[in-house]
Amino acid sequence: MLSTADALATLLGAAAQIAGKETLPTLEAINRVLAADVISPLDVPPMNTSSMDGYAVRVSELSQGERRLPISQRIPAGHAPQPLAEGTAARIFTGATVPPGADAIVMQEQTEAAGDEVTILHTPKAGEWITQQGADIRKGATILPAGTRLTPQALGLAASVGCANLEVVRRVKVAVFFTGDELTMPGEPLKPGAIYNSNRFTLTGLLQKLGCDVTDYGIVPDKLDATRTTLRDAAQGHDLILTCGGVSVGEEDHVKPAVEAEGRLSMWQIAMKPGKPLAFGAIRRTAAPDAHDTGSNETFFIGLPGNPVSSFVTFLLFVRPFLLRLAGVRTVTPRALSLRADFTQRKGDRRNEFLRARVNAAGGLDLFPNQSSAVLTSTVWGDGLIDNPPNHAISAGETVRFIPFSELLN
Repeated sequence: MLSTADALATLLGAAAQIAGKETLPTLEAINRVLAADVISPLDVPPMNTSSMDGYAVRVSELSQGERRLPISQRIPAGHAPQPLAEGTAARIFTGATVPPGADAIVMQEQTEAAGDEVTILHTPKAGEWITQQGADIRKGATILPAGTRLTPQALGLAASVGCANLEVVRRVKVAVFFTGDELTMPGEPLKPGAIYNSNRFTLTGLLQKLGCDVTDYGIVPDKLDATRTTLRDAAQGHDLILTCGGVSVGEEDHVKPAVEAEGRLSMWQIAMKPGKPLAFGAIRRTAAPDAHDTGSNETFFIGLPGNPVSSFVTFLLFVRPFLLRLAGVRTVTPRALSLRADFTQRKGDRRNEFLRARVNAAGGLDLFPNQSSAVLTSTVWGDGLIDNPPNHAISAGETVRFIPFSELLN
């Protein structure tokens, strides 16, 4: 079995950014991945601006002792000022352009205004309360590199330099299906021996959250021919086929032999708990590639285990970074925290464990009492995963590596 580090390296080593780009209005580009650098065509701010409501003055005139000045103009934000007349002050508001000749702003709380005159009660330093042109962004600077996943603040940054449209990588196309004759959809009667298909909802939701274009082939019967047929169909027009269940070694587990018959399998089984039976490979395409395809004659394949926690955890640790890399995201490693374990686990597993835990009011970690791969409750209760090395017992007070779900779901 591969270690988790080697397995992830295998996946990311195979992933390359998909071909195909599109231009979207900046307002519609949330969560998409930039296909080209965003380079600022201007300084931000594009002029010197006031960062306070107050009065624009010449420091040299105040240093000569003159404190009572006539108000020569009023400058709201968005209006072009006149040069500051000698021996005067200009009433100015936050965000307004500093008039030529002024070199400081005195905030209004440090002045006394009477009619068309103002008394300055404070001697400012040159540049006081002035935001200099280009203080945030310089013209020609790369403000968002290609490969950036566009957050709300990134869209705001692009808009701040006047970008009405952005060039982004097309959505990754993922085909997904689920195997198991025991699976039943919610709303249908639950027959003896059957279970509801929670994985379909969890995995489809995760794919949608990552911005994928999802084709759901539903539940496929536990038959080799049916599995092979679905794999062949799903290989056409998709970048990745994602399956859930049927990747173990039982007589009713047909995904592994189906993949080997329709393509290739380059990885199977990882030394981790939960989630040992994870498969990676590719399925041959029989149709000519469309305009969005990379030109490859294969579609990537990842098979997840059927237990709900196992499929959830393996998706977050392996499928998520693989999909992000296909979409062109450069940094795909989630940030981990070093936190205190407020529990004791006296025996470690021979595999790399990923334990569901949550942060308590004291800033330590509590462990969910049942770490079974079938207990989906733990994924809702928890705040993230403790990455516990093989054969390592955990003592209360020990510092452990914790990966928050907020990072893994981002």
